[in-house]
Amino acid sequence: MDMDARTELALPRSTPALPDRLRKVVTLPVAGLNCASCVGRVERALVALPNARDVSVNLATGKASLSLSADTPAHRVADAITEAGFCVPEVTTTVGVDGMTCASCVARLERALVRIPGVTAASVNLATSRAELRYPDGIVALADVEAAVRQAGFAPRNLGRDAAQSSDGEERQARETAELRRDVLVSALLATPVVLLDMGGHLIPGFHDAVAVMLGAGGSAVIQAALATLVLAWPGRRFFRLGIPGLLRGHPDMNALVALGAGAAYLASMVAAFAPGLLPAGAANLYFEASVLIVTLILTGRALEARARGRTGAAVARLLDLTPKTARVMRDGEEHDIPVAALQVSDRVRVRPGERIPADGRIVSGASWIDESMITGEPVPVRKAEGDLTVGGTLNTSGGFDLRVDKVGSDTVLAQIARMVEAAQGGKLPVQALVDRITLWFVPAVMAISATTFVAWLALAPSPAFGPALVHAIAVLIIACPCAMGLAVPVSIMVGSGRAAERGVLFRKGNALQALGDARVVAFDKTGTLTEGRPRLTDLVTAEGFSREAVLAVAGAVEARSEHPIARAIVAAAREAGRVPDVEGFEAVHGLGVTGVVGGRKIVIGAGRFMDRLGVATASLATEAERLGAAGRSPLYVAIDGRCAGLIAVADPIKPDAAAAIRSLRARGLVVAMITGDDRRTAQAVASALGIDVVAAEVLPGGKVEALQKLRESHGAVAFVGDGINDAPALASAETGLAIGTGTDVAIDSADVVLMSGALGGVEEALALSQATMRVIRQNLFWAFAYNVALIPVAAGALAVVRGPALSPIVAAGAMTLSSLCVVANALRLRQANPASRPA
Repeated sequence: MDMDARTELALPRSTPALPDRLRKVVTLPVAGLNCASCVGRVERALVALPNARDVSVNLATGKASLSLSADTPAHRVADAITEAGFCVPEVTTTVGVDGMTCASCVARLERALVRIPGVTAASVNLATSRAELRYPDGIVALADVEAAVRQAGFAPRNLGRDAAQSSDGEERQARETAELRRDVLVSALLATPVVLLDMGGHLIPGFHDAVAVMLGAGGSAVIQAALATLVLAWPGRRFFRLGIPGLLRGHPDMNALVALGAGAAYLASMVAAFAPGLLPAGAANLYFEASVLIVTLILTGRALEARARGRTGAAVARLLDLTPKTARVMRDGEEHDIPVAALQVSDRVRVRPGERIPADGRIVSGASWIDESMITGEPVPVRKAEGDLTVGGTLNTSGGFDLRVDKVGSDTVLAQIARMVEAAQGGKLPVQALVDRITLWFVPAVMAISATTFVAWLALAPSPAFGPALVHAIAVLIIACPCAMGLAVPVSIMVGSGRAAERGVLFRKGNALQALGDARVVAFDKTGTLTEGRPRLTDLVTAEGFSREAVLAVAGAVEARSEHPIARAIVAAAREAGRVPDVEGFEAVHGLGVTGVVGGRKIVIGAGRFMDRLGVATASLATEAERLGAAGRSPLYVAIDGRCAGLIAVADPIKPDAAAAIRSLRARGLVVAMITGDDRRTAQAVASALGIDVVAAEVLPGGKVEALQKLRESHGAVAFVGDGINDAPALASAETGLAIGTGTDVAIDSADVVLMSGALGGVEEALALSQATMRVIRQNLFWAFAYNVALIPVAAGALAVVRGPALSPIVAAGAMTLSSLCVVANALRLRQANPASRPA
């Protein structure tokens, strides 16, 4: 029976046939399909959906396709696949959002996004103006996301995955800052006459009398009303355009607070100016100056804040600006200047002294010293010659060379770094969850306090109480705007991760900033991390009946297929001694050794435990192996056709900065551990030389995760530093994984933090920057919350009741602006953070 027939028979007999115009086709990837039985199980689950037709599951492509009624949500398909025991892989979509101004906006938008059917998680970042969603691939349409953003009262804009989007963000930030600066200027020009007409008498004796003579009894009020109307309708329109719709939908934000505060002062003044009989006796006072100054001061604060926030992303902008705009391409023996954007892979580019390298590639002729500090944070130029890799954007300090382009555009190292930093800057720390929970109810609570303040003053204050009641209610609305709360965490993340990138430390995930600072133990891999990763052959001891040349030749042949640094040392020594024969049937047994067939003879190379497992007797060389291990060398046995043929010892020099890095970590009160698959004696020798506290030796790759768990149980949160493929599970398992940037792509992809230079001092730098960033975040959160807790009662008139000072709406607007600026300015201190001095 073919698939179509089986599917047709499985359809319920009562299913009505829908016309094609009322149907839609859904195609989704399915993870976990292994055989025809899996295909059948998924198909049966999908056929059971209402009105399902044309069900097809393809094992080769890993996709499921079916036709459904147009009103059936796509997430029902994903749910059916999950219930069948499989899953639809999740994807991440990032959408830019305009119009967010405070933490309340963030909470409101996140609630709107997680309500989209199929969305499993949503994270909104106020500092970057972006929303990130996770959902099963193919379930959520971008149009649905944009509709949800608009429904929440904001304007969506799409963001691609290309690093060039950073320039788009810069342009948008620059436009926003310019618009705010213009609005501040217009508002200040219009507000100045209002303030002078209302408050000039307090500064110049007889001023009010002179104005009354010149303009008549009601002339001043008319002019103030006209100018205040222009301020609120022109530069202040943004508060009403964004705040009132949110208020009507039951989701007020800081724009609503400002609109209510300024609007209440304006409306009360209009009534006092043109219909004073509607107000209680003695309450017909003008508050136009309050309405216009509230708008002017808050716009000024936003302009300063936007300018400061623009500086928070300066690290990424500087990185991207380092790439030159043109490249000198060699074609037909001649040089041609072309835009870097037009470069193609395999192009030959000529680079002269003093120029920046236009793209990632490999030197094909010439040599030079290249300053890679923008990538690694190391100030000393690096010697590069023919065959060496170069990174686009780095500086050619001396000498000229030709480069063959290997990567362009978004594939370059620079673009990948920018994406990593932006991803970290857009992330959320666990501490942000507390802020989100509070701000979700903060604005409604402030509105309730403001209303209570107004009623209390009307009921309890001596007549006429309308004026003081209105003033205090407006002051509460203005001073409690939660801008500082929303900026406290994301702005600090942006500046901290940007500063780290400048120092050659890349936080790939935002939450690593918090997790690394909480680490109590730092565990290192040995080979390639604490050591150079370029070992050399130091000893070769042969068993009776085997020659040195024969053992070295077969060992070199087998190890030539291995990627391990120790293997390269053996191969180099074998090639130096003579020809290395071919090998067949090569196999690497992780953490134990390698095997192969050379000239028809079975060759096994590995540690003593590997030989024990295979039943190879090593007693004749055991004493020698113990001596070499105690000397800090890695002994490996070589077996030929099941007989122990020799013992090879390899020494891997310890990195020059390893001892200093470990001393610094221990000085911070951290436990330092080493986890390695090497012989225990060798590991102990390295640990003793470096002053390492805890050693786990002879650990298989899978055992590194178990070793981390034991460290976690004994000491607390673990940070693991590694560089090899076999370190990937441990990097992913640790609370924070730090990959040496000179290591493998797999290790880097598994890590939370990447140390681009490969220098171990980067571990302390990463730790110090993490702790500094968290200190700034805690300071910002304390300031933001303490400020509101302390000043809301003052704004409500708590001190005025006992004849203390009152807080006017104008002072409240200035104080609210100052609060946000303090948070941003405190975060910007991280731009000058020097990890060696333990900043902030």
